[in-house]
Amino acid sequence: MFFSCLPKFKLKRSKPKPANISGQDPKSKQRAAWSSSSPSLVEPEQDEKSTPASQPLGEDWSKFLQQYPEYSLTSKLDDLRKTDFTRLDKSGETYVDYMGGSLYPESIVERHTSFLKEAVLGNTHSINNSSRASSKHADEAREAVLSFFDAPSDVYTVVFTANASGALKLVGESFPFKQGSAYVLSTDSHNSVNGIREFARAKGAHTAYIPATSTGGFELDQAKSTLDKYRSSTSSPCLFALTGQSNISNWKAPLASISQHASSLGYNVLVDAAALAANSTISLSKNPYVDAMAISFYKMFGFPTGVGALVIKKEFLAKLKRPWFAGGTVDFVKAPGEGVIWAEDIHEQFADGTINYLSLPAITYGLQFLSGYLPVLPLRLSCLLHHLTDSLLQLRHPNGNAVVRILSSIPQDRVRSVGQQSDVGSLASLIFLDPLGQILQNSFIEHAASKRNISLRTGCVCNPGAAHAMLGIPTQIEAAFTSLSASGVQPTRTRVEGILGREIGVVRISLGLASNYEDVMKVVRFAEGIADAPTRERWMGEWRRSEDAHV
Repeated sequence: MFFSCLPKFKLKRSKPKPANISGQDPKSKQRAAWSSSSPSLVEPEQDEKSTPASQPLGEDWSKFLQQYPEYSLTSKLDDLRKTDFTRLDKSGETYVDYMGGSLYPESIVERHTSFLKEAVLGNTHSINNSSRASSKHADEAREAVLSFFDAPSDVYTVVFTANASGALKLVGESFPFKQGSAYVLSTDSHNSVNGIREFARAKGAHTAYIPATSTGGFELDQAKSTLDKYRSSTSSPCLFALTGQSNISNWKAPLASISQHASSLGYNVLVDAAALAANSTISLSKNPYVDAMAISFYKMFGFPTGVGALVIKKEFLAKLKRPWFAGGTVDFVKAPGEGVIWAEDIHEQFADGTINYLSLPAITYGLQFLSGYLPVLPLRLSCLLHHLTDSLLQLRHPNGNAVVRILSSIPQDRVRSVGQQSDVGSLASLIFLDPLGQILQNSFIEHAASKRNISLRTGCVCNPGAAHAMLGIPTQIEAAFTSLSASGVQPTRTRVEGILGREIGVVRISLGLASNYEDVMKVVRFAEGIADAPTRERWMGEWRRSEDAHV
């Protein structure tokens, strides 16, 4: 039983043509590299000897560089922050909620705005000039997605959706579940993956969860055992949904080994890559057992929202059957009557009406943009995450008790070179403790952080299974539901939390494309404020007054 807790409150890269950009600032260099009006796939100019946009001063910064000398290899990201994320320093906001949504680079928005000012685009469901223009850009975006994820176009296609949730729903509602089928997923899954169980149940299929460890994720042997158990007893179609990277536990799945095992048993393999795609290189050519993968572009590069994609094998897509049809998915419909002729292109058969054709050009150059920084991003995030977790774990109250308890997977190995991938994601999920070791309420932490211009996330962040496992409360959650049901009372979050005597959830700090050393240190300084009794009590007073004002 899981309770969904909400918080309160490989592109084909062509080298840029040589350009005389001597004396230009980094933003001008980027504009030069992007001078073409069409979304051509080229990398932004690189300057390996560039210096950070705003050099942090002081002994702490020097010690950080001594401990993480490889951080200097990521200086191009400091230049990027100076040119494309100026609003962060201007506003004074410390953004550490990249798992919720990446921040958009200003140059992507500027380029797309300029494009829209000149373009005449129409609904793709026609053959007039404006419609052909939109279709052309949609095809370019589809090709860019396949290229970025190293997905052969003769094997895979792309269905554009509203987001990763929409892509997962598309598979769930169309998969041929029936009596004897099994839907297997990890307990450490986003609610959009959990939700597919409703489609499975409605068609008589069984849902099986792979247990989560105390830090999220799963043990590989146990996952294989679960897959074996539910496949050995049936020949009916079975679906395995795999979270590529957890949005709360920081765990990365052993994608190649577990997808190969599931496929060998006859499962179709669906990967939720919403968190994974933002800071990891994904090659579907090297993971040929993945049948479909769901992504959200705003999680990758911030803009546009409202566009996601299902990257799916054509062979698998042909096995799916949508429970309905809509404009654009069909070429001809007999009405009244039952006759339907589906659209010729199979990806069009699975679109939910008109695609977001005005935004798709931004996908092409957003992927181009990210491809220029993705090789160096894991290196930077590894340095920052190690420093963040080490610093937080060292904090103590005056009586010697810990200030925080980190619940998520802590990185074991450091990334030390450009192009190397990390063994975990780029977040820390934790709880704050008072001097007696009692958990401080998440609503207090979020309020205090917001007052200090820190954007973080609290709650179960749409992943209740991992949250409950990390907090060690699955048994209590089960007992609370049982108690409420026995009393004839409808379970609600407030009632469940009342029985447990606490708010349910974690504090999540997630890093991303524009994160730097100063961001991490602001979070550490905030945690130091929690450790200081007078400061903590003052912040508590602010929070209580705010709570009273909302009553």
